Amino acid sequence: MPVNAEKEITTLWRNLHNAQGEICKTFYRWREAALEIAGPDADETEVALKAIRVIGKDIGKSFLPRLNWLKGEEAFLMNLGRALAGIWANEGAITSVEKGEKEGEVFIKCTRDPWPTYAKEYGVPMEEVAQCREKLFQTILEDVSLFFNIPLAIEMLKAIPRGEGMYLFRLYKAE
Repeated sequence: MPVNAEKEITTLWRNLHNAQGEICKTFYRWREAALEIAGPDADETEVALKAIRVIGKDIGKSFLPRLNWLKGEEAFLMNLGRALAGIWANEGAITSVEKGEKEGEVFIKCTRDPWPTYAKEYGVPMEEVAQCREKLFQTILEDVSLFFNIPLAIEMLKAIPRGEGMYLFRLYKAE
């Protein structure tokens, strides 16, 4: 029986998009449940940021076996930037990584992010979406910095949820 490649690719593509949507929705469903348990006095953003820290710690540990310093600082930072961008791409974002003009810096760009769309469905403030992405990346870097004994930092320069048209992060070796 011949395989209809176009049909198979379409099915896989649809399944990928469904899975990406479920990643976002699951986080916001969890957020709703946690807020109900925490009670009416809970700070919604603090609850979300606490969850992001837990997620980031787990992801940071998973990065360690795949990173190495053997090819030098520039290659290390590019690979780390690609790993951060890859997490985001798995969630449905369109990302890219570029070397910075200065030595020891990399820029991570995102021109399409599904998180703000799902956040609107659940009534989540856009500033919280931006804060969560920044906190996720910062938390991931904690274990990477500790393991490699390299002070790493990341800062958000632009954010889609803030109406700036894209996300722009600067990943760099802190002095």
